[in-house]
Amino acid sequence: MDPNRIVQALKGTIDPNLRIAAENELKQSFKIINFSPTLLQIIVSEQVEFPVRQAAAIYLKNMMGQYWQDREPGPGDVVFPFNIHENDRQQIRDNIIEAIIQCPESIRAQLTVCLRVIIKHDFPGRWTGIVDKIGMYLQSQNSGSWYGSLLALYQLVKTYEFKKAEERDPLLAAMQLFLPRIQQLISQLLPDATVFSVLIQKQILKIFHALIQYSLPLQLINNTIMTQWMEILRRVVDRDVPPETLEVDEDDRPQLVWWKSKKWALHIITRLFERYGSPGNVTKEYFEFADFFLKTYAVGIQQVLLKVVDQHRQKHYVAPRVLQQSLNYLNQGVSHSLTWKHMKPHMQAINQEVVFPLMCYKDEDEKLWQEDPYEYIRMKFNVYDDHVFPATAAQSLLCKAARKRKEVLPQMMEFCHQILMDPASDPRRKDGSLHVIGSLAELLLKKRLYRDQMELMLQNYVFPLLNSNLGYLRARSCWVLHSFSPLKFHDELVLRNAVELVKQDLIADKEMPVKVEAAIALQTLISNQEQAKVYIRPFIRPVMQELLHVIKETENDDLTNVIQKMICEYNEEVAVIAVDMTQNLAEIFRKVLESEEYEECEDKTVMALGILGTIDTILTVMEDHKEITQQLEGICLQVIGLVLQKPIIEFYEEILSLAFGLTCQTISPQMWQLLGVLFNVFQHDCFDYFTDMMPLLHNYVTVDTDTLLSNPKHLEIIYTMCKKVLTSDAGEDAECHAAKLLEVIILQCRGRGIDQCIPLFVEAVLERLTRGVKSSELRTMCLQVAIAALYYSPALLLHTLDNIRFPHSPEPITAQFINQWMNDTEFFLGLHDRKMCIIGLSVLMELPNRPAAVEAVVGQIVPSVLLLFLGLKHIYASRMLHKQEALTRGQGTQDDENEEIPSDEDEVSENRNAMQQSCSGPASQGDEDEDDDDDDDYWDEEGLEGTPLEEYSTPLDYDNGEDEYQFFTAALLRMSYMYTDTQAHMLTHTHTHTHTHTCSRTHTHAHAHTHMLTHTHTRAHTHTHTHTHTYMHTCSRSRTHAHAHAHTHTHTHTNVPSVHSCLLAFTYIYVFLE
Repeated sequence: MDPNRIVQALKGTIDPNLRIAAENELKQSFKIINFSPTLLQIIVSEQVEFPVRQAAAIYLKNMMGQYWQDREPGPGDVVFPFNIHENDRQQIRDNIIEAIIQCPESIRAQLTVCLRVIIKHDFPGRWTGIVDKIGMYLQSQNSGSWYGSLLALYQLVKTYEFKKAEERDPLLAAMQLFLPRIQQLISQLLPDATVFSVLIQKQILKIFHALIQYSLPLQLINNTIMTQWMEILRRVVDRDVPPETLEVDEDDRPQLVWWKSKKWALHIITRLFERYGSPGNVTKEYFEFADFFLKTYAVGIQQVLLKVVDQHRQKHYVAPRVLQQSLNYLNQGVSHSLTWKHMKPHMQAINQEVVFPLMCYKDEDEKLWQEDPYEYIRMKFNVYDDHVFPATAAQSLLCKAARKRKEVLPQMMEFCHQILMDPASDPRRKDGSLHVIGSLAELLLKKRLYRDQMELMLQNYVFPLLNSNLGYLRARSCWVLHSFSPLKFHDELVLRNAVELVKQDLIADKEMPVKVEAAIALQTLISNQEQAKVYIRPFIRPVMQELLHVIKETENDDLTNVIQKMICEYNEEVAVIAVDMTQNLAEIFRKVLESEEYEECEDKTVMALGILGTIDTILTVMEDHKEITQQLEGICLQVIGLVLQKPIIEFYEEILSLAFGLTCQTISPQMWQLLGVLFNVFQHDCFDYFTDMMPLLHNYVTVDTDTLLSNPKHLEIIYTMCKKVLTSDAGEDAECHAAKLLEVIILQCRGRGIDQCIPLFVEAVLERLTRGVKSSELRTMCLQVAIAALYYSPALLLHTLDNIRFPHSPEPITAQFINQWMNDTEFFLGLHDRKMCIIGLSVLMELPNRPAAVEAVVGQIVPSVLLLFLGLKHIYASRMLHKQEALTRGQGTQDDENEEIPSDEDEVSENRNAMQQSCSGPASQGDEDEDDDDDDDYWDEEGLEGTPLEEYSTPLDYDNGEDEYQFFTAALLRMSYMYTDTQAHMLTHTHTHTHTHTCSRTHTHAHAHTHMLTHTHTRAHTHTHTHTHTYMHTCSRSRTHAHAHAHTHTHTHTNVPSVHSCLLAFTYIYVFLE
């Protein structure tokens, strides 16, 4: 491999005029042996121009990400996919640590990603040498090798960061060597405050944080070692930052290594306290450590952080993330009496001089509002970044302290009240006061003392500010009304004023941030106040139009949720503007997709998803307005086309939902054309979206069956999709859906002449059963397709089974199918599946010429049916119970919920007791449950609830569908006629005592306690007589069922009841078949 040739090609990729030819050159070369090691040589060579070295690093990173892992050929592929050759891999393993040590920072970033790929796939199996190599450079006296080797070690620890504790053994074995060394190194470097020294310290802290982030290895870090690390962390947080850092621009200071090292130290301290050191909130293995942490470290560290917070209070610079983490640690300490006792004297000052100013409107807020109000909105509503702001941590600390410590709330409310009462108060302090009160709204509404005053507070202090000349105060006032929207208003005039003022701010205000807050406040008032809904009804058109305008301008995804809820609240009023709204939303969607920053901006994707959701909501509420839905169809098809043309696969689920909404009532020719388009999409993106397609495909089958069958292409498309899912590696969830769709087709088209399809459907599912099946759900679903085919046409199914041959067996598959069905009867769960199974067994039972395979298992049929009926009884009873509970469930909440805890008590003492009991409980219960009947497992929650696939209804599931009880009873009757005609010398009859209770349907079903009676009759014939006591019960579909306990008696009987008794006993057929 000629390095110069690769260098020239890499150089060409930087030149726009040569890029295409250069990329083609690299494509032709990258599979050649020694290509990737040559790239690494170019990367480390100082003789090569730096941009070329960067390009080589990026190319190597991308190549390793794609081709390092061993890949096997896919199903049907003959050629093995390309992997980097093992010789090339070994050369890279041998040299990448040195490359990371030698290269400059921007190239290191690429190489560390390469290293992570190698560790992920090769450690420890193929590359145990990485531990020795990192250890060698860490032990070196050459400090120049320390930082690069620490970067390598960080990649090793990060690879195992999120793994379960039991999967971290290779890392812990390595850290037995590394942990003492990095502790020694950071202790050695702590007195040195130079940039290089602190950079290494920061990297060591990042390694330690990744090590303990999700699992604390107590076997590696005992109390002595932890004490040493806690002292290191305390010193890092407590040490002064060099004064020259104040000369750096304030926006750039957080990136200085001194503040970054403090940030990582605080990450570790806070994580240790929250996850492992908080008694009562930890899992069993950390009980002892939590007690030790709280008693040994918590207070000392808290004193250091109180000092950090006080520095901020005194206007000394503290980096935002350092302040935020310090407040988070204090927040954790509120719950514990030991830490609260030391925090309590400072709490009022912290709340009023640290927390409160952080919650006030600030200079940077004003600057952003004036320069870019849309960015201001994005920042204020970005929940992903919200958790890193000091103001958020301050708000959380305040709310926790007010909720848990009784003296905090009255002090803070009095403080805010004084500010609001003073006309001369700084408007920004008024904003802060309202921010505090709104943040405490949930707590205030639970306490009668404050709740009764809130209506007056809104009148006196919030309503006037809704007309303030300061936009941020109008926005804050809207936010407060949003926070207090659940308040029970005693004066309807106050509520009317609140709604009117917020409506005006939405429609007439010139400031976009105010409009956004007003929109959210209005929607929450309407959702929580029934009368507010009435007040807005006459104005719904301008309100919805303004909402659309604000969404178009701001692209704020919170507002798409607002408009969706408004559409649901005012579905009748929205009907007249639904088409215009949808057209506007479609235009906004197109604008979002075509914006230049769409690819880079995650917010744009979230916004687009919100718009699609809003259109879907309109479709849903307009479902009963056929003419409107027809008009919406064309707009929705344009949106669907936009997504499919690009294509943008992250929106497939949403557009398939739109298509589903357009096909729930009728299916237009245009929507039938869409089926072909979606089939092409399926061919490319295959299985990933089949389950998302399922509701739509179900509509194609059930809503317009006539059109489905009028064009063979339609059914062929659906079958082909199901077949491809079942014959490829799609995953069992997708395969269950494919089998369910085939069952739906069979049941929907019963009697509609699809005989030619039945063999194809049955062969597809039974072939799938010949391969490995992990879940009982897939197994029973495949069986169910064949059972549906039996119900469709018994003769056709038996003929099909007799003619199916699979490579592993030359025999017909009939016996295998029947045996598998009998063995899996107990795994038919839910209502539909049990019903289908009962109907199938009924058909099987009365086949006129039973195949040998059926004769072999005929004695199992009735017991299986009994089990299925008992399952149905439990389902119906469970559903009735849930329905009654839903009707009677109370809506009220307790007043004055008291979550406060005395200052000398811990919040978590009771929690810990409960946790200890739960951990020790099973051991203390002994063997008292050992005698439980194994059959109880059949009646678990899964068995009593409907299966997820039952949402795809069939004709069997309709109110006028086949009744499984009547179907089985009719089969028994037919069997009895046949029996009495052919077996004149053996009579089996049933004496049934029936006690019937209320039943809302016209038929009842027996749940029988059966007594098998063998007796001598006075006539010359011997009779097998079944005496059945049947108790009728009401269930969720007002059916009654039979349940049997068998007892054997011998007695003389002199009368013969009719074989056509009100209900034939299940044992009648059982004895007959035996």
